[in-house]
This record gives sequence, structure tokens and C-alpha cells, in this order.
Amino acid sequence: MQFPTLSEAERISRLEPPSGKVQMVLDTDTYNEVDDQFAVVQALLSPDKLDVLALYAAPFHNNRSTGPADGMEKSYQEILALLKRLDVPSEGFVFRGSDRYLPDWEHPVDSDAARDLIAKAMARSTEDDPLYVVAIGAITNVASAILLEPEIIRRIVVVWLGGHAFHWPNTKEFNLWQDVHSARVIFDCGVPVVQIQVMGVCSHLHTTIPEIERYVAGQGAIGDYLAETVKGYHADHFGWSKVIWDIAAISYLLDASWTPSTLVHSPIVTDQGTWSFDNSRHLIRTVYHVHRDPIFRDVFKKLEIRNG
Repeated sequence: MQFPTLSEAERISRLEPPSGKVQMVLDTDTYNEVDDQFAVVQALLSPDKLDVLALYAAPFHNNRSTGPADGMEKSYQEILALLKRLDVPSEGFVFRGSDRYLPDWEHPVDSDAARDLIAKAMARSTEDDPLYVVAIGAITNVASAILLEPEIIRRIVVVWLGGHAFHWPNTKEFNLWQDVHSARVIFDCGVPVVQIQVMGVCSHLHTTIPEIERYVAGQGAIGDYLAETVKGYHADHFGWSKVIWDIAAISYLLDASWTPSTLVHSPIVTDQGTWSFDNSRHLIRTVYHVHRDPIFRDVFKKLEIRNG
């Protein structure tokens, strides 16, 4: 398949961290874990920096679903549960995504989410005002949208939490390894990508039950819901902490100093689940560290402010 080609100058410009308010959509496997919920809430409680245009339910398959379709539907319902507690209308705002993973590059998975992403991207008044597509699950919806309408490559910047750090022994990370075909589309097609690496980078975004009870529980219906979700994830809380790494993707857009990053050549995902490198490939931006404290402070403060 032929994809539009950005000049190196255009690419580098798109990959600069945003300094002002941006418009974005959020693609999330919300029911898979407990961190997606925090990312959704953080994004919606940041209207000064983020104009969230849509939420897309992404597929997932683990012990919390019977398959990708079930995972996507459960994520869709979880998004609705969050919006209800935030008093945010869901009509025309939440879209079901892929009911299966990408089988190959010739057969994109059509979905309401993919079609809405295409419509919103192609409606941009100028290619210099990209839509930020923040993805914190398997990236099937976004890859499918690109395959259905490659021209959106000129009009979006993808911020994806997927894949482990380049020094990690493998990159069989949950979001990436569920749908390798989609991961390869994202890294190979030339779309501007900001990669948030997982193990070795944002894997120290941990919180504890005492911290959750102090800063999240009691902060209205949404705070109580988030707190109970974290508490219910693990039976034994003694000496236990929970990683909430999906908020790294939102935090990149809020304040890039919280997520230091650099330009690198787009990596290659091998069949063995490792990274390979070719310095002739196009550039992407990758986050190599996250500052834990200001990120959690941002989430906790916004919950407090919302609760009055």
C-alpha cells in the first residue's frame, strides 16, 4: 500500500511537543486495567489544555474478557460508566471500535471508531493543525483508520503507549503484542508518532492504597469509583502498589517536561517480539523517562478542584 509522505521538516515540526491547547481523541481499552480510567478522567478534567473530541473503545483479550470483541464492548460500557459519574453526555462522543485484531494490511477492521477518526482528521482546516490521536491500548482502531484512508497521515499525530524500552530484552508488551500487524502499520506507514515506552520508562508510575485513599477517595462520585476500582484489582494491599502508566500519554500533552523525549528512527517490530533498527527509516519521537510526582499531583489536584 502507498502512504502519503511527509517531508523531514514537516515531520520534525509535527513531532514537536505541543505548547498550547490541542484537540484530541482518546482510544482506550478502558476495562482491561485500572489505569485507563485515570487517563480518561485526567483528559476530561483538563479543558484548559485538551479539547477531547471523542472516546473510542479498543479491543483487548485477557482474563477480563472472552476475546477482542468482548473486551471492546466491556471497554465501551466502562467509558459510559465513567462519563455518567463525570456528568458528561455520551451521545455522539463515544464510539465502539474493532471487534477483532488486524488480520493483515489488506483487510482493515471497519468500525464506528475508525470511521469517526477518519471524519475528524479529514475535517481539519489545515494540515498544520493536526488532530492528536492518543492511544492507550491495542492500536487496531487507529491502524485500521489509516489503512481505510491513508490521507489522514497528513493530518494526525499519534501518541501511543505501546512497546517496551529499546534496552528491554523484548517488546512483547500487552498493547503492542496483542496486534502486531497494527503496531507495524503505525511504525512503518510514516504517520507522525510519539511513542510512550512502557517497561523501563513509565513503569514506575505507581501509586498505593494509602495515597488513593488520601487523594482520590472522597473526591465525588468519580473519585470514589476510581478508588474502589484500584482497591478491587488486588486482594492483598500489604506492601502493594499499582502502576497507573496510561496517564503518561495524557501528561505528554499537558506538560512535555513531565515526559522527556527525543527523536529516533522508527523501530522495526520483529517476529520474535524484539526491536530492530535501521537508521535510514523516518523519525518518530520517543519518551525515555517520566517524572512521577508532577503527573500524579496533576491528577489528584484536578479531582480535588472538581469536587470543590
